[in-house]
Amino acid sequence: MQDIISLAFPFFGLIFLGVIAARIRDLPEAGLAWMNFFIIYIALPALFFRLLSETPIEQLTDPTFVAATTFTTYTVFAISFCIGVLATNGSIPESTVLGIAGAYSNIGYMGPGLTLAVLGAGATVPTALILCFDNTLLFILAPLMMAVGGTDKQPISKTIQMIVWRVFTHPFIVATILGVGAAAVGFKPPAAIDTMLRYLSNAAAPCALFAMGVSIALRPAGRVPIELPAVLVVKLIVHPVLVYLLLTWIGGIDPVWVATAVLMACLPPATNVFVIAQQYNVYVQRASSFVLFGTMASVVTVTGFIWAITNGVLQTG
Repeated sequence: MQDIISLAFPFFGLIFLGVIAARIRDLPEAGLAWMNFFIIYIALPALFFRLLSETPIEQLTDPTFVAATTFTTYTVFAISFCIGVLATNGSIPESTVLGIAGAYSNIGYMGPGLTLAVLGAGATVPTALILCFDNTLLFILAPLMMAVGGTDKQPISKTIQMIVWRVFTHPFIVATILGVGAAAVGFKPPAAIDTMLRYLSNAAAPCALFAMGVSIALRPAGRVPIELPAVLVVKLIVHPVLVYLLLTWIGGIDPVWVATAVLMACLPPATNVFVIAQQYNVYVQRASSFVLFGTMASVVTVTGFIWAITNGVLQTG
């Protein structure tokens, strides 16, 4: 148990240091803009490019793994969306935010730090694949469902253009494509650039976790909706259990990849849930509650899944 605490405490400790810092110093949320830019556009892309470019190209393609994990994310989106339909008297826009809250793990800020700390460098490729394809799926679902619900008033052609632009300009996806390309041609950056990429990679997880804690502290909790417990159970428990059952049923998948998928799935709702709610002006205050309470509950659930994986309770291979 001491080993589990040693893995989980620094991870969640950085988040709560961010919370404490935000409470001590009354700084505006706008002050996080440069930190978030650094994390999303520079540090995390550098991490993925460096690790993927050093991975043998034959390890970078596994359509079965991608299909299974993405299908599971879609499934829990559908389950959470149905909970939303019941809770909101059929409101498609509000149900869409609930679907995203139940499916969109905090894979950007929390995922790489957790999977690499618990599972080592072998988790790099599956972490990057889940990041790319889960982000792509939810970049597609959110605007399409909002258009169906009447919240997005622009023509469908504009919506499709926006989806394509967001997918192929997202820094995580661009970095992954470049990293795979570098691995394919055997490209090695010059020593000076490689050192800089290493510095940026080492800064990615600590900065992301600290900034996440600050973001949570600066956003109001809002009203706690009655549907919150059900959706958080889907996100924190049902999602990882489903992906574990599907991958083990398929069989033949690297145990580290299975464990990575479980850890990525058990993470709390992403802060992007709040961002998407703000973008469409739907369910905004309550979306903030999902991120806050989901992160608090995940201290227990994520630690539990780390314990189950590291102690062989979940047989990943």
